[in-house]
Amino acid sequence: MNNYAFIDSQNLNLSIREQGWNLSFKRFRRYLEDKYGVRKAFIFIGYMPTNESLYTSLQEYGYILIFKPTLSLPDGKPKGNIDAELVLHTMIEYQNYDKVVIVTGDGDFHCLIEYLKKQNKLRRIIIPNRVKFSSLLRKFASDMTFMNDLREKLEYK
Repeated sequence: MNNYAFIDSQNLNLSIREQGWNLSFKRFRRYLEDKYGVRKAFIFIGYMPTNESLYTSLQEYGYILIFKPTLSLPDGKPKGNIDAELVLHTMIEYQNYDKVVIVTGDGDFHCLIEYLKKQNKLRRIIIPNRVKFSSLLRKFASDMTFMNDLREKLEYK
C-alpha cells in the first residue's frame, strides 16, 4: 500500500500531554507504517528556531515536516495554526497516495475527511484523545482509532 499520513502536530502533542504521557514520535512513525502502510508521514508544525533539535529528530524518524511561521500571543505563547497547510498538502498529494491517515481531533478538518471518505481515499482517522475531540468527527466513528488505547505501544519512556 502507498498510504500517506497527515498529522496535526499541535493537536496531537497537546492532547497526549493532557493525558499525562509523552508520545514517542519514533514509535508512532513505525506504528503508522506497520499498521496502516504509511509510506510518507507529513507533520504540520509551527516553526520556532529554538526547536531545531526536535525538527532534526523528527526528520530522522522519517517524517516530512511542513512548517508554519508562528506568532506570539499576548500571553507570550506561540501560535501556529496549520489547518490550511494540512488541507492544502493533502490535496496537492492527492494523486500520489492510495489512502490517507489523518491524525487530529480537530473538527476543522471535517470537510476534508468527509471528502476523502466519499472518494474512498480515507484509511483512518487517529484521534489523540477519546474524551476530548470535536463532535463534528463523531459521524466517522467507524473510521477512528483512539490513541488512548495505544499508550503502552507509543509512550516515550
